[in-house]
Amino acid sequence: MHIVTGAAGFVGGNLIRALNQKGVRDILAVDDLTSGDKFRNLRDCDIADYMDRAEFREFIRRGVSHGWKPAAVLHQGACADTTEPDGRYMMDNNYTYSKELLRWALEARAPFVYASSASVYGMSRRCAETAEHEGPLNVYAYSKLQFDNYVRRLMPGLRTTVVGLRYFNVYGPGEAHKGRMASMVWQLFHQLKDAGVATLFDGTDGYGPGDQRRDFVYVGDVADINVHFATGPIRHGIFNVGTGRSRSFNEIARIIIGLLGRGEVRYIPFPESLRGKYQSFTEADVTRLREAYGRPMTTLEDGIRRLAERAGHAKEREAA
Repeated sequence: MHIVTGAAGFVGGNLIRALNQKGVRDILAVDDLTSGDKFRNLRDCDIADYMDRAEFREFIRRGVSHGWKPAAVLHQGACADTTEPDGRYMMDNNYTYSKELLRWALEARAPFVYASSASVYGMSRRCAETAEHEGPLNVYAYSKLQFDNYVRRLMPGLRTTVVGLRYFNVYGPGEAHKGRMASMVWQLFHQLKDAGVATLFDGTDGYGPGDQRRDFVYVGDVADINVHFATGPIRHGIFNVGTGRSRSFNEIARIIIGLLGRGEVRYIPFPESLRGKYQSFTEADVTRLREAYGRPMTTLEDGIRRLAERAGHAKEREAA
């Protein structure tokens, strides 16, 4: 059985669909559906069972039982709100829970692939998977880095796959439930589609209005990379998951305006509350990923086009 935590989330739902496309249906989906609308990310997924996160944590705390031998554990579950100020809550969800699940997977000798984050790089101008480039700006990033470091300490003695994937700015279908935490690609697409106006920040950290740059990676690629590591030969390590090319928010707006045939950009003052806590630039060093994965990544232009097509199909289904 494949276990996917955060299964009803953005990446989790896309990951289950990627497994389904490979014929895998013996899947345990784990999540917290307190926000019930997240079920939409699971409604077209083929799974064997669903378990609430709290029940699952209690289950794994009791150790391997019931004769389970997981085929792989794909750990996407986390508090992903980068503005969450409660450090105890963040560390319990993103650090302690991850340690519990890793220990359980190691006892079961199951491959363990988990979601880390490019937020660990903070203001660094180079995003490479080494300590000198890491400097978290908030407790979310700190929680992710601490688990990465926990995994690093275990690596010399590991006998099964344990891989951390540092996601850069993931975008694509399935983000609707994320609200203000949805990717800039998703937000700008819907701003322009619904109101014809894209709202971007004025300049900051030496970048002009809307010229802040991020490495945007399509969610389909992220799902494929998870499956690649979970089902391939034994590997250990932490890998950046991005395209290796940063793109500006202005570029995103121009691509979407070109697709829609209309729209404009307006700039608003940069929030004082975000000064010193905002990544104005990310670009993945994908040297290690290319060596281990090697497939081409979806371009921003193609990814936005796919997002637009999926949005059109969803509207047609609702109308029907």
